[in-house]
Amino acid sequence: MTGIVIAPERPTGADLVLLHRRHTEAMHADTPPESIHMLPADALEAPGIAFLVMREGGRPLGMGAVARIDEDHAEIKSMHVLAEERGRGLARVLLGRLIAEAREAGYSRISLETGSQATFAPARALYERAGFRICGPFAAYVEDPNSVYMTLPLG
Repeated sequence: MTGIVIAPERPTGADLVLLHRRHTEAMHADTPPESIHMLPADALEAPGIAFLVMREGGRPLGMGAVARIDEDHAEIKSMHVLAEERGRGLARVLLGRLIAEAREAGYSRISLETGSQATFAPARALYERAGFRICGPFAAYVEDPNSVYMTLPLG
């Protein structure tokens, strides 16, 4: 996409407040608090997390992270595209970049947790189109009727 730049950044950047706020609001909209697994901005600065920001004309439109689970396995965290920018294929491009980031880091598998509610259906469809398949809980996750776990082999 012309004019779109996706690059590593610090998640606590001052102009990322809107993205983090919208992501937090979306996660809390219809998910019980005990089933929300998002990380706050400062936690996304931890070692083993690659945080990427999607910008157009310098303006942040989306974000996402690849978090290390172990030497072979990573997780997508905090993927979000501003609602007013959706419908342009930006989430597909961002997801592709996150998958590429995981491959470049040498992971053989990347997984994610998303919601089971209807509001998450477009996200689940995006992940399925990218090759993710439903799996059981991974890492520290447990069975939860509000969660769907998905994984993608990178080999």
